[in-house]
Amino acid sequence: MEITKKKVITSTPFDNIDLFDIYEYGEATFGQKLAQSFIDEIYRLLDNLETQYLLHPECRHLETKTKMYRNIILGSYLIIYRIRANKIEVLRAFHGSRSPKIIKQVRKIKT
Repeated sequence: MEITKKKVITSTPFDNIDLFDIYEYGEATFGQKLAQSFIDEIYRLLDNLETQYLLHPECRHLETKTKMYRNIILGSYLIIYRIRANKIEVLRAFHGSRSPKIIKQVRKIKT
């Protein structure tokens, strides 16, 4: 079975809120170098999503019959993405301690 290559796009909240908050927390806690290294790791994983979008598990907070919502687990963070017919939509990145109620709001995000 050959995996179809899909374009990866990111949502505005992911780009403008989540990555900034992750970097800011990492810089305050671990320093600039490790914070940047963590952001680089996020981008590396997103680059791999073009062909490896089925590798990650279904998001347990957003279960569907088609398993279209999946998440990358990186440290204490969940990076939630949605599989569409011709693209992968990276929706949000949450700390694992966030409320499932907040995580369920991801369904409403438009890209």
